[in-house]
Amino acid sequence: MNTKFEGGINIAIKIPKSKYEQTVAFYRDVLKLKVSEKPIENPTVSRTHEVNFGNNVLWLDCVDNYTHSETWLELKTADVEKATRYLKANGIDTCDELEKIPDDMHWIMDPAGTVFILSK
Repeated sequence: MNTKFEGGINIAIKIPKSKYEQTVAFYRDVLKLKVSEKPIENPTVSRTHEVNFGNNVLWLDCVDNYTHSETWLELKTADVEKATRYLKANGIDTCDELEKIPDDMHWIMDPAGTVFILSK
C-alpha cells in the first residue's frame, strides 16, 4: 500500500479544568505568545484557546473530567479511508468515541496512548 503520512500543524493539549487558567496564563503572560480564546461547541471540551506556536497551532482545550493533561497530534494523509484500512491491517484501530469530529476524519492512538487526529 502506498499510504503516506505527515505531521499536521495542529497540536492539542487537553488540560484539566483545575489547571486551565494557569496554563493559558503561562502561554500568554510568561511565554508572551499570541493567545486567543475561540468559540467551541463540543460535548467534551468546554473552552479552547488558540496559541501561535511557531509554524504550529497549539490548542489549549479545557476538559472538565480529566485529571491530567494529554497532548494530541494531527496526522495528515491524502486518503483518510485508505489510510484507515492500512492502519487497521497493521493493528491500529480507530477510536472515534474519544471526541466528536467530522465524519471524514478519525482518531487513532499509537501503542503508548498518544492520540492523533487523522485528516486530509
